Amino acid sequence: MRFWRHCGQPWRRRNDVCPPEGIIFVTTATAEPTADRATGMAGRWYVLMIMMLVYTINIADRYVMSTVLEPIRLELKLDDGGIAFLTGVSLALFYVTLGIPLSWVADRYNRRNLLAVSLVIWSAMTALCGLSVGYWHLLLARIGVGVGEAGGTPACNSIVADYFPADRRAMAMTVFALGAPIGAWLGADMAGYVANLYGWRAAFLVLGVPGLFLGLIILMTIKEPERGRLDAVSTKETPTIAETVRFLRDQKAAFHVIMGGGVSALWGWGLMWFTPTFLQRMYGLDVGQAGAVVGPIHLVAGIAASLLTAWLLSRPSFVDPRRIVWLLAIVTALATVPSFIAYWTHSLPLAKLMLWTFIPAIYFYIGPAMALLLNLATPKMRAMTIAISLIAANVLNLIVAPQGVGWLSDYFGGAAGPNAESLRMALLILAPTGFWAAWHYWAASRTIIADQMRAVGHV
Repeated sequence: MRFWRHCGQPWRRRNDVCPPEGIIFVTTATAEPTADRATGMAGRWYVLMIMMLVYTINIADRYVMSTVLEPIRLELKLDDGGIAFLTGVSLALFYVTLGIPLSWVADRYNRRNLLAVSLVIWSAMTALCGLSVGYWHLLLARIGVGVGEAGGTPACNSIVADYFPADRRAMAMTVFALGAPIGAWLGADMAGYVANLYGWRAAFLVLGVPGLFLGLIILMTIKEPERGRLDAVSTKETPTIAETVRFLRDQKAAFHVIMGGGVSALWGWGLMWFTPTFLQRMYGLDVGQAGAVVGPIHLVAGIAASLLTAWLLSRPSFVDPRRIVWLLAIVTALATVPSFIAYWTHSLPLAKLMLWTFIPAIYFYIGPAMALLLNLATPKMRAMTIAISLIAANVLNLIVAPQGVGWLSDYFGGAAGPNAESLRMALLILAPTGFWAAWHYWAASRTIIADQMRAVGHV
């Protein structure tokens, strides 16, 4: 790996990059052995597996709602816009509001403790969703899920970055991202099965309780790592929120990666939000049958896509971050076509085939995008950087997508109310946004080498 060094001389530029003020550089000979003494390979992978399980529970607890959306809507007598606000927007508003302050805490204080407490809170609130007896009870519990989840993923990312060096973070974060397909499978297939047998409330109880135990395991078995111990740079001071925003503003590649990930969430996860409901309305499936359609796709194809990504990014050729964003751009653009056909067709077999084709792409980008951002921010900016990216993703994914699709479906349904055809038309408007995400990934390649050098001191 290549590093900047001072050597008592003025900074020599590469690609017109100067290190940020207050940053000093060290070599891997200094950084990596220190980490090795603190944690062996088995320890690193244990932490990574625990973080992956946290992410699994995060996704499962969030997306169980999309599986049981139609039964809840019918019981509470809501239209598509109303159920979108209750289940998606209510969570996202508090997730977004608390994401920045909790990430500020994660960049300064014990991340392990913050993660464990956050996990217990959102798991308990998920279980409370299953105990709700009306609209307001469910709304308050859903808000609680958002409050807890705001402290989860940024802390996870920051911890993983201090257990794996920069050139292994893309692989590590892709393994971490395996939690997304596993969690989506739990939130679709298992939740659908339980809801079909015992009602929608039981699905929340089954998925909420395990997180309470995992929180205790984190407190008892995970150590808080030293920040930046595997990087060629270290910061003397922890930057303020304003300093972090100014730094990222000058990192053009970071902006495009954040937007690429955000629009990918708008496109892929936005479509997934209403897909079980669409299958129930369009093809007359019950909640269990709809969950059985998408659940195996999340589990099998999602895990396969994540493992393939991890293998690709472990290749020496993908040390160059430009190759990573080019790969994300190509895969996302190609997958956008079947994402449109899946909702355009009236054939269930063809719709299933298209879902099997495009759903893996909504997992392909998660790990690489997170790893790219970790390498585009300095060590004490990482939790905040991930929080900013999650704000973009969750505003687009949990506010714009479900509320927009819900309103469009209500509009197209007219006086008769939302139906299969109105929802289909709304989803067809959302599907082409995958091309927008692909453009951002491609644009990031123009400056990503220089920006990564500025942040972590090497490529």
